[in-house]
Amino acid sequence: MTAPLVDEWDRASLAQHGMWVTERAGAGGRVYAMPLAVRLDGPLDVDAMLAACAVVAARHPVLAAAMTERDGLLRLLPGRTPPPVRFTDLTGGAGTAGTIKTIETIETIETAEVADAAEVIETADATDAADAADVADAVEAAVAELVEAEIARPFDLEAGPPARFTLARLAPERHLLLLVAHHAVFDGMSKDVVLADLAAAYGGRALAPLAVPYGEAARAEQDRVDAGLAAAAEFWRERWHDDREVLLPGLVAPSLRAAPGETADFDAAALGSGLAAVAEGLGVTRFEALMTALHVLLHAYGNERVAVAADLSTRTEETRDHVGPFVNELPVVSAPHGTFAGSAWKSGTFAGFARETREELRAVYRHREVPLARALGGISPRSALTPVSVSYRRRTGPAPAFDGLDASVDWAMFNGAVRNTLHLQVVDAPEGLSARLLFNPRAIGRAGCESVAADLVALLRGAAARPDAPLGELPLPSRVRGPAVAAPMAPVTAGKAADGETATGAAGTDSTAGSGDTADPGATGSGTGPDATAEITAEVTAIWRELLGVDEIEPDDDLFDLGGHSLTITQIISRVRDRYGVELSFELFIDTPTVAGVTGEIAGSR
Repeated sequence: MTAPLVDEWDRASLAQHGMWVTERAGAGGRVYAMPLAVRLDGPLDVDAMLAACAVVAARHPVLAAAMTERDGLLRLLPGRTPPPVRFTDLTGGAGTAGTIKTIETIETIETAEVADAAEVIETADATDAADAADVADAVEAAVAELVEAEIARPFDLEAGPPARFTLARLAPERHLLLLVAHHAVFDGMSKDVVLADLAAAYGGRALAPLAVPYGEAARAEQDRVDAGLAAAAEFWRERWHDDREVLLPGLVAPSLRAAPGETADFDAAALGSGLAAVAEGLGVTRFEALMTALHVLLHAYGNERVAVAADLSTRTEETRDHVGPFVNELPVVSAPHGTFAGSAWKSGTFAGFARETREELRAVYRHREVPLARALGGISPRSALTPVSVSYRRRTGPAPAFDGLDASVDWAMFNGAVRNTLHLQVVDAPEGLSARLLFNPRAIGRAGCESVAADLVALLRGAAARPDAPLGELPLPSRVRGPAVAAPMAPVTAGKAADGETATGAAGTDSTAGSGDTADPGATGSGTGPDATAEITAEVTAIWRELLGVDEIEPDDDLFDLGGHSLTITQIISRVRDRYGVELSFELFIDTPTVAGVTGEIAGSR
């Protein structure tokens, strides 16, 4: 049974709105691409698998949704086309290499590298059976090229669809199924949902109807957010200070922008055993143990106040089987010489710090559905809240079982980008724990990143052995010096480079703006004199006052300092479009988020 996307409710969620604005501002790109790959060994029925992908896409219409701004709000609309479901043969078989088969048609594959790899496969196969290793290497090279091409291919959220399936034959009885979806319609738990549905559909089993349509679930979530805004604002007002500085080994400059990233692996077995021992010994969860250790480590590096952003699930019983972005990034704060876990740090034991971190996390959970920017305002569109972040996902269910096939899933597939300076990614599953650090190599060196990984494992081992020992007796690293570059890297600027990195200069500068890009409310545009410009300034100021609820606004006041957020941007754009017929760019609100900037843009467009 297919659940409708819109059931008298077409508003996008606040999480979707934030990502859409970030994309439109040129600060998203492949950092929002969420790939999921499963290797299938055995006699696969290709047509049945392609049909199963189509069934799952129909069951979760958000995978085909298009997004559009109307009346200052982001709307979800049924997409014009369903997510593409394609097949390609990389084995070099006659008449198959270099082609993509969809449910409706056969298309020529445009990825030249895959075609080149297929040619290598054919040559190796024809030369000698002893070249099997070369064939296998060529296949894996073709797979890597295909995966990279699919991840790098951008999504058009306004046109849709925000997801695509590809099935690739690697050998007669070996296939790769790849799904790439935009984070605006997908989260970590969506991976489990999609694969469970695919396994059932492939096996010919009927899928039970979803508890509620997606639109109804989105409306209920919005109602809960609206009801919780005041309490969340009061909670975060005391805690949030938008700290962009951090001390880490090997740090060059902190970053809050999406950029090409690299990974550093952990000793997963040691990390997993350390987390399990600490959690069992202290009566906390593994996630609580991880957050405690990470905070202690960052304090040991010399950070007086620590804020680590964590991805928290917002799923309910009604949305557990839905695909969608049911996740919210919120900061977890500690300050040993102030509030939030302060007394435990002063008492000096890991166990005491863990207990207070547990209490702080549970306090945060009470506001987990309310985006921080919506609760407080004053936070510009960005890909991360803090320079250091963590995502921890506990998988408790069984791995997907495809009839007659052995399936191997990459649950934490890297998309080649990182959203800040350092991101710790952990997937804790029945079959074992996997973990790695994603880092921006322009912000922190690999050696420094590997030091963080080793220090965290050593700390957990020490805490597991002596949780009540004074912190000074645990294996803590030495304090580190400040970054080589004093000023932090700019969080977000306009202009997305070809590799997905946003184009920014040093803090306090704007490398994307030319000498004529900064708006002057007294300057004249084409056919616009000083009097007309003053009139526009007054009109724009009135719009800002109404939307922000602020009486006194100066031309150079920053929108985000006044409490604006991503929803405010689209509302201003809508009002200006209706009043002047001018379409403001989202980049404007990154470069010059002021009344003066908006006035100059309007005046220059008339």
